[in-house]
Amino acid sequence: METSKKVKQQKKKVLLMGKSGAGKSSMRSIIFSNHVAKDVRRLGATIDVDKKRVKFLGNLLLDIWDCGGQDAFTESYLTSQKSYVFGDVGVLIYVFDVESSDFTDGARGHSDRDLQTYGSIIAALDEYSPNARIFTLVHKMDLVANEYRNEVIRSKTAAITARSGRFARRIGTYATSIWDETLYRAWGSIVNSLIPNLDIVEDGLKDLQRVTEAEEVVLFEQNTFLTVTRVSSEIGDENPRGDRYERLSNIIKTFKNSLSGYTESNSSHQFDSFTIKTGIFNLVINRLTYNTYVLVVFPPGEAELQCARLNILSAKDEFARIESVAEGADDDFRNLRGK
Repeated sequence: METSKKVKQQKKKVLLMGKSGAGKSSMRSIIFSNHVAKDVRRLGATIDVDKKRVKFLGNLLLDIWDCGGQDAFTESYLTSQKSYVFGDVGVLIYVFDVESSDFTDGARGHSDRDLQTYGSIIAALDEYSPNARIFTLVHKMDLVANEYRNEVIRSKTAAITARSGRFARRIGTYATSIWDETLYRAWGSIVNSLIPNLDIVEDGLKDLQRVTEAEEVVLFEQNTFLTVTRVSSEIGDENPRGDRYERLSNIIKTFKNSLSGYTESNSSHQFDSFTIKTGIFNLVINRLTYNTYVLVVFPPGEAELQCARLNILSAKDEFARIESVAEGADDDFRNLRGK
């Protein structure tokens, strides 16, 4: 199969909705526009629908509709613009402000207005895009004291699920904040759900993990540094830090963005490789394809390091072909791999 074979672009409509001030535009700007958390305070309120097309993994196009959350706009989405907004939706991301006084279960006279609005939006989505995936983000969790966070997210998740209708069994709810890696965990899961034929990519990573004897191999999208997928050995599975992939996304993207202060380039990929050598492990982050970076953690030693670099270099052409299949090319390469 030729690497230059043309691949049809896949478009996914992503609705980003929630109450005005919930933090929708801020998180979108951090993930897709390389803003840092301290800068998003300057962003104004979204007016009506702000559309942004994001290229992810080459040929996967995300049409992100950031919908203003003011009451007048929400009323319009649910009436005159209903079929336009809710038609052909691939994913709905609904953001709740954890501190909103209207985000309660309605008990003891408290307002459940946020949940009522969410329920109306779910009904509209069910009418026009019944196969859409739904992710709900309970945002600004940094404002909740650590000792209460688990209790808060449990109660909010239960309240959201109760208003999700027939989507309730396939909804994903995440606690998020722009100030830590939770934002990358949530958005990584969202984007991961949109990537077709992910098993082919994972097979390629398993091959690389085997030849490098790596504890872990992680594939990142080159612009957002969201985790595409990862594989690990039995030793890697024993790592107690379950949030390490999101932390890595956050750290590496911050490092990558900081390089722009020392270069004249505004490119979203200012480095080709990065290496850490210690007495107990080697770590290499390397550009793998035009759209991806790979992180490989493997045993210490200079010989092991040089062998891993050669194996990553050798894997680049195959991953370019694998990527083209994952983006929707024909089955030629899949058949070559014995699928």
